[in-house]
Amino acid sequence: MRKALLIISLAFAVVVQGYAQNQEEMRQVVEYLASQELGGRYPATAGDTLASKYLVGKLRGLRLKPIVKGKKKIGYYQDFTYGKDVPRTTHNIIAVLPGKDRHLRNEYIVIGSHYDHLGMGGQGSGSRRPDTLGVHPGADDNASGDAVVLQLARYFKKARPARSIIFAFFGAEEQGVVGSKQFVEWMKQEDSRRINLPDNLNGIVAMVNLDMVGRMRNNSLSISGTGTSSGFQALAEKAAASANLTISCTPDGYGPSDHVSFVAANIPVLYLTTGGHLEYHTPDDAPSTIDYDGMQRTLAFTRELVTELATMPGKPDFINVPGRNTMTHGNFKVTLGLMPDFTGSSTVPGLRADIVVNGKPAHNAGIRSGDVIQEIDGKPVKDINEYMVCLSELVAGTTIPVKVLRDGETIVFQVHLNSAQK
Repeated sequence: MRKALLIISLAFAVVVQGYAQNQEEMRQVVEYLASQELGGRYPATAGDTLASKYLVGKLRGLRLKPIVKGKKKIGYYQDFTYGKDVPRTTHNIIAVLPGKDRHLRNEYIVIGSHYDHLGMGGQGSGSRRPDTLGVHPGADDNASGDAVVLQLARYFKKARPARSIIFAFFGAEEQGVVGSKQFVEWMKQEDSRRINLPDNLNGIVAMVNLDMVGRMRNNSLSISGTGTSSGFQALAEKAAASANLTISCTPDGYGPSDHVSFVAANIPVLYLTTGGHLEYHTPDDAPSTIDYDGMQRTLAFTRELVTELATMPGKPDFINVPGRNTMTHGNFKVTLGLMPDFTGSSTVPGLRADIVVNGKPAHNAGIRSGDVIQEIDGKPVKDINEYMVCLSELVAGTTIPVKVLRDGETIVFQVHLNSAQK
C-alpha cells in the first residue's frame, strides 16, 4: 500500500512540475513578444524581425523541419510583400513535424497563430485608441496564441503524431489575414523550393487556429468551426471533458482571424479563443494581464483535440457552413458598436458586452462594457447565436429598446441604430 501511494505521489509531483514548466515557458514567450523592445510587432519593422528570429530559434531548437530550400540556406521563412501604396515585406514562420504512420503521414494538420500586432497604434491602425501613440504590446493578441503553439510543438515532437503537423506563425494578420492567405495561395502553386510540405493544398486536412487565448473567464473557451467537419463537435466535446473546460461552439468557420483563409479553401477548421476584453487593441494589452493557468487549460484542451485529429482513421470531411462573421459587420445592415462575449461565460442569463465602443450606438444610448444583454427589440438574447439573429433583423435609422443587466439591476436603453458602414 505504501509503495502504491509513493508511486501515486511521485506521478502527481511529475504532473505538477510539468504544469509549472509549461506555464513558465509560456510566460517567457509572452513577456518577450509583448515587450516594449519589440514595439508592437508591426509588419516589416525591427520588432517584427526580432519576433520572427525569436520564433525561428525556438523551432530550430526543437529540430523541426524547415519549409524552403535555396542556394545558400534552408529555412523556416515564407516571405511575402503586401500593400500597394506602401509595400511591406514580411513573412510567415513555418516548421513541419512529419507523422510516424506511413499511411497517414502524407496528411497534414496546420496548427497556427499570428505573431504580428499593431505597432505604435495611431489612426487607421486598428487601435481602439487611435489618438494615442504608444506601443501596443499585444500580449493576448496574439503572443498568448504563439506561446501555446510553441508548447504544442514541444509536446508533439516527443509524442510523435500519426499525421504530420505544420506549425505556422502568420504575419500581417491584423492587416487582413494577409499571411495566411499568402500561405494558402503558395500551397496551391508549384514551387521547387518547397520542402517537407504536402505537394499541394489537398494534403492539408484540417487547421486549428489559436488567437487571443490568454484571458480565460469562468473556465470557458470559445470554439468556432465545429460544423465544418462532421466529427468536429464530438472531438471538441471530448477534449473539453478531458481538460475540464466549458466550451461554447459555433458551427461556421468564418471570422477575422487566420482560419478564415483555410475554410475559404474548403479545409475544415477549429478556431480557439477566450474572447475579447477592454484591453483589446490598446496599449494596455500587456503581459501582466495574462492568465497563465487558463492558458495551461487551453494547452491541455488543444493537445487532446489535435491528438484525436492526428490519429482518427479517416480524413476529416469538409462541410460548407454559411458564416455570419460574428466579429465584423458581415452582411448586417446595422451595428450596435460592441463586441459580445463569444465564450458564453456570463454567470447570469444573457450575453455580456465585452467591449462597447465610444461614440457608437450602444455607447451613445448608455450601454457600457460589462453589461449583460438580455433582450434586443423585445426578443430574448441568451447566447451569441440569438444575438446575431436579432442583429440581422434590425433596420438602420430606427430606435429600439435593449434590455441589459448591470450589477443586478435591469435597465432598458433606447438605441438609435446606425448603418453598419458608419
